[in-house]
This record gives sequence, C-alpha cells and structure tokens, in this order.
Amino acid sequence: MENAMNTAIYAILIAFVANIVLVPMLIPPLTRFKIGQFVRDDGPSGHIKKTGTPTMGGIMIIISFFLAAMVFMRDNPEAMAIVMATVGFGIIGFIDDYLKVSKQRSLGLRAYQKFIAQIAISIAFVLYWRTLDSYATTLLIPFFPGLELNLGFFYPIFACFIFLGATNGANLTDGLDGMAAGVTALIATFFLFAAWIHGSPTMPVIGAAIGSLLGFLWFNSHPAKIFMGDTGSLALGGFVAAIALILRMPLFLVIVAIIYVIESLSVIIQVGYFRITGGKRFFKMAPIHHTFELSGWPETKVVAFFCVITAMACLLGFLAMQGL
Repeated sequence: MENAMNTAIYAILIAFVANIVLVPMLIPPLTRFKIGQFVRDDGPSGHIKKTGTPTMGGIMIIISFFLAAMVFMRDNPEAMAIVMATVGFGIIGFIDDYLKVSKQRSLGLRAYQKFIAQIAISIAFVLYWRTLDSYATTLLIPFFPGLELNLGFFYPIFACFIFLGATNGANLTDGLDGMAAGVTALIATFFLFAAWIHGSPTMPVIGAAIGSLLGFLWFNSHPAKIFMGDTGSLALGGFVAAIALILRMPLFLVIVAIIYVIESLSVIIQVGYFRITGGKRFFKMAPIHHTFELSGWPETKVVAFFCVITAMACLLGFLAMQGL
C-alpha cells in the first residue's frame, strides 16, 4: 500500500512539472492565432475584460495527465479505461472549443451533437470495462457499509447518466478563474484516498490528474493567463465519472461533487422557472456562481467558497465511506 501511494505521488510530480513546462509554451501560439475566450454580453460586467484570454488550455491538462499516466499504465487496464474516457471527452470538448473560436461565437457543437458524442464515449467505456475482471454492476452506498445496490441489466444506462451528469457539471463549474480546476483537484484527492483504502490499481492515474490540475492552476488562478475551455472541463468530467464507476462509488458524487450538482441544478431550475413563468428568472443568473458575482461577491471569494464547500464535502465523503 505504501508503494502504491509513493507511485501516485510520483505521478502527481510528473504531471505537475509537465504542466509547468508545457503551458507557457502553449500560451504564445494561442495568443498569436487569436484563440481566445468568447465572453457573453449578458454575463457579469467584470468578465468582459477576459475576452481574448487564451483558451483551450485543457490540451495541456490532457497531455500532462497522459504523459504521467503512461509511465504507470503497463498491465493496468483500469487505468487505461480512465485515460480513454478522459481523452475521449476531451476530444469532444476540443471540437466544441474549435467551433467556438473559428466562428467567434459562444455556441460550438449543437446540444444534440454533443449529447450523441458523449453517449458514444460512455458506451465505449462500458464495453471496454466489461472485458475486465474488475467490472461490476454493484454500487457502494454511502453511510451503509455492507449494503450494495445491484443495477444488473440497467447498469450501462446508469453509467451513461453518470458520464453525462459529471461532464456537464464540470463544464458548468468552469466559469471562474481556477474554480473547475480547484474543485476537481479536491474531488480527485478524495478518490485517491478511496482507491488507496480499496487497494485499487488506479492510484497512479488519479495522481496524474491531481498533478496536472495543480500545475494548470498555477496559470489558471485569478487573474487567469489561460482558460481550460471545454477541452479541459469535459475531460475532467469524464475522468471523475470514470474513476467513480471503477471504484463502484458513483453515488458518492452526490456528496463530494456537490458543486457539480448545485451548478447543474441551478441551470435546470433557472430554465424551468423561466419557461413556466413566461420569462421570469429564479436566480439573478445561472449557473449559480454568477448569481454570487452579481450579488457583489469578488470572483476570488466565490472560488474560495466553492472550494471550501468541496473540501468539507470530501470530508463528509470519508465519513460516508467508513466500513465500506
């Protein structure tokens, strides 16, 4: 177990250093080719100044993650499955970002196009994972040691739902400098210790994700020099969903990824309320982090608040895991 944690730490260090080295190499060409952020006119006024900030930095999150993970992926099919999901969803995000940048608009892929692509990657993950000995249709239930939920035939459908929820939740969380990276790094840290407790071989690839996110935060924290774009946020959501499924802990996402859940629910509530009331808004703006901004909170305070909530939720997750 000690060697496994040491390996994970090596992966963290490799991915971190790779990001520190590679991201500064990416920013100049992104700036030169005007691959910058497109900011909505109806968003918080403080975001207008972010227009043109280099985006698609998720490319380096994926590359550094992949480089570190590759070192430890030999005879580790579970790690391979996680990498496949992360890169697969990252490619969807890359296409989405490319369309936004090339057409200079906030809309990339159509909703149905993104949905079909996400379902395709989710199904590919499940089909590959079913070939492994670790495949199981049972889920661990938070706070109930010894009790498991067997989804049987419905498991693949449930897995697709988890991927859709996690990727869209991560995407919505990526709205402020450093927030998606900070929140997801905390979630990944929770799963690192969960993998350690369960003796899972996925620890190195989780470490690679943590190191990559910490390295990217060096440049993405306020004021951000580069944004991850959908390339990064969808990849992160794919990673979180994949590791949760392999550890049989997707139900724990309701706890540890509570920010993903809140951000997603705020959009659902806003859209539903808008349609039901004929144009009225439930929140000042959705996702909900913009409501905090419009209420006078500085961006850095919102990010810190959401990260603190995630850290406390991860501690609650550890309590929920006792005895499992």
